[in-house]
Amino acid sequence: MHHLTEVPTMSAEFARVDYRTTPEYYFETERIADPVVLHLLDRCPTVFSLKKAVADLLAGRDGMALPASEGVIEPGASVRGEVIVAAGAVIAEGAFVTGPALICPGAVIEAGARVRDNTVIGPGCRIGFGAEVTRSLLVGGVFMKHSSFVGDSVLGLGVNIGAFVSTTGLRCTSGPVTEPATEEVCAHLDGHRIATGQTKFGAVIGDGVIIPAGTVLQPATLIGAHTVLYPKTQVGGFFPAGSQGR
Repeated sequence: MHHLTEVPTMSAEFARVDYRTTPEYYFETERIADPVVLHLLDRCPTVFSLKKAVADLLAGRDGMALPASEGVIEPGASVRGEVIVAAGAVIAEGAFVTGPALICPGAVIEAGARVRDNTVIGPGCRIGFGAEVTRSLLVGGVFMKHSSFVGDSVLGLGVNIGAFVSTTGLRCTSGPVTEPATEEVCAHLDGHRIATGQTKFGAVIGDGVIIPAGTVLQPATLIGAHTVLYPKTQVGGFFPAGSQGR
């Protein structure tokens, strides 16, 4: 068995020729009506560049006009920093949101939920009590109704996150964990390591995927659209679109 350091590594530039690293492999862009979310997906050649694209968008570095903050922030919600709540979106009493963040139309951040820096919560998403999202893009219609954690990740249309699910985005294979992280996280395709260009990278979860309760996703997990995952303690690697993971 190869040790991790012995597996061949392909650069992010080379990975672009592989369709399985593109946003189109995971997300059906024809079903996305929100201009901001569509803009993010269209401008990124691979899913590995989406996290930086979100940060650039929210910092005003990519020229895309953001919507006006015309949504509802209920009394008792904790909102700090630059947070845009688009028309039709709600941050409920008892929710915690720390910017920069964009809450798109129809999204609801419920009591006890936490959304943190450099996150776009797409249209129609529901983030419930005990759920936390940070440095991530939720494309739309994502349900996180229970205690769970999603960080440094991209979730597609209609993804459902079960209770006590967690992404992990930090490589910790050599020595103590340091903050900020210094080791690059790599994805794995066909026995090759694919450079992500990130020191923290959680998961890419395609449209319609349900993550069973209690699942821990290893760093740089790639799950194609409409994959069926069966209950399992830990999940990692690449799952082709429409496959079954046991």
